[in-house]
Amino acid sequence: MDPLHQFQINPILQIVIAGYDVSFSNSSLFMAVAAGLIYALLVQGMKRRALVPGRLQSMAEMFYEFVANLVRDNAGHDARPYFPFVFAIFMFVLFGNLIGMIPYTFTFTSHIIVTFTLAFAVFVFVTILALVKHGMHFFTFFMPHGVPMFLAPILIPIEVISYLMRPVSLSIRLFANMMAGHTMLKVFAGFTVLMGSALGALGFAVGLVPLALNVALTGFEFLVAFLQAYVFSILTCLYIRDALELH
Repeated sequence: MDPLHQFQINPILQIVIAGYDVSFSNSSLFMAVAAGLIYALLVQGMKRRALVPGRLQSMAEMFYEFVANLVRDNAGHDARPYFPFVFAIFMFVLFGNLIGMIPYTFTFTSHIIVTFTLAFAVFVFVTILALVKHGMHFFTFFMPHGVPMFLAPILIPIEVISYLMRPVSLSIRLFANMMAGHTMLKVFAGFTVLMGSALGALGFAVGLVPLALNVALTGFEFLVAFLQAYVFSILTCLYIRDALELH
């Protein structure tokens, strides 16, 4: 089977409004599943607020503390009001990545339109934050203090392009890693099945090698799923710090 077939978006409920296709697809379904699981973990897990936490409450508190430390260490104490924004992004990306590791599910974070939308939301948020906090002084971000004025025609376009490329680099990093990882898993899984079916009893023994490699790659992909959510969130924190401090 084509290893890229797993990334195909298929409509579940066909909806057309004013000539535009806004169908409810498998991607939409698993976004809703991710949101539902996050709700179940955070709201239901913290419902009892037990002094001795259960499994769900412990996990919810662990995620909360992890992201709170992430925001404090990378965005500074002034960024505490924006913790819910970073936390929502981290949980959505993480659960989207992890859900895609379950067979017969769909990895919506493997699509550039999803990751770019998230990255663009971050870009718009930090830009508005910087403009509200600093006003027109925000534009000094593109001309660092102490740089000779004769370098402005060269430096300012470079800084502006670099700033505008933030959502592009942020989205491509997540999309490319998730797509490449799942494609690799599919290819190695196909090798295992083909070797087993082509060589019979001998193929079973030989097929154990790619099978073991596939198990190792699956474990590595779980690590990548977490790391990509972490990287996306930590870069969001750094962008918020830039907006607050204009560094």
